[in-house]
Amino acid sequence: MSRQVVRSSKFRHVFGQPAKADQCYEDVRVSQTTWDSGFCAVNPKFLALICEASGGGAFLVLPLCKVRWDPIFGAPRTHRPLLGRCERSLDGGLTLPLREPVVTLEGHTKRVGIVAWHPTAQNVLLSAGCDNVILVWDVGTGAAVLTLGSDVHPDTVYSVDWSRDGALICTSCRDKRLRIIEPRKGTVVVEKDRPHEGTRPVHAVFVSDGKILTTGFSRMSERQVALWDTKHLEEPLSLQELDTSSGVLLPFFDPDTNIVYLCGKGDSSIRYFEITSEAPFLHYLSMFSSKESQRGMGYMPKRGLEVNKCEIARFYKLHERKCEPIAMTVPRKDVISRLEEELRKLQTVVQELQKRVDRLEDTVQAK
Repeated sequence: MSRQVVRSSKFRHVFGQPAKADQCYEDVRVSQTTWDSGFCAVNPKFLALICEASGGGAFLVLPLCKVRWDPIFGAPRTHRPLLGRCERSLDGGLTLPLREPVVTLEGHTKRVGIVAWHPTAQNVLLSAGCDNVILVWDVGTGAAVLTLGSDVHPDTVYSVDWSRDGALICTSCRDKRLRIIEPRKGTVVVEKDRPHEGTRPVHAVFVSDGKILTTGFSRMSERQVALWDTKHLEEPLSLQELDTSSGVLLPFFDPDTNIVYLCGKGDSSIRYFEITSEAPFLHYLSMFSSKESQRGMGYMPKRGLEVNKCEIARFYKLHERKCEPIAMTVPRKDVISRLEEELRKLQTVVQELQKRVDRLEDTVQAK
């Protein structure tokens, strides 16, 4: 009886295709700060990235179609040296360099490292700073409507993620605790101590069916990815060790395909896994590799993809002085059929070789 070598999945042939040189954004100086974030945000019209500038706090907004950008779009200083991450909320884009902010959100006493827009409510923005405080803002009025102080997070907040309906947030902190918080009440619903045993930063995101995916490190500094059921945080549903690289893994989850992409700071690859409702829950699919390492990564929302080309995700990889789009594509059925036919041929060859080995072993035993 033939043995199934590869798990059946319609996404197991997904592959990454980097853009050609003339479709990359050149002459952009990406920030050299060491904060563990993607440094990039993108929507179907515009690309924003944090760029290097004396004093910090500068970012760049470019139309997606403007690969060779004009200095008129460059480096507005709207944030003083506090910004460590940007999020997409770009409708009209920039037509002139920004000198004065539309609204100033004042409340943090130290650098802001995380900002995240509410997934369903308009003008609601979350920010987390190095002062160990999380603030939820009404951007329309410029007022903070919720404050989670240092009594909730006694140390630096590494990551924050909204649930899909915006009812909960999950946070990872330097105190090695994973917390699920109900922001309207400002209360911690549940928390997990040491989701990963290592001392390096942990990042967490909500995935399907109320689960949470985390990336971190083991005691031996091996990079790990784990899947958790929020109702039973005693043990992970799945825990996989990946490698011994030192870069922090940034997770990007696609709720439409249940694929999570892991992009490591300083890596030259993107790993992707499929999440299912049955054990072992987290399935490795493949890995996209390139020669140059990445300084950061942006993730295009679904409405900006070219679905007629079977594109299911697109990343914007930040190099030292350029931004490179990478399209993740599912091959068409005819290509998959050819690959499956080649796989069947290889399986037949393996079976024939195994039969020959068995016959040789029988001959040796008979002598």
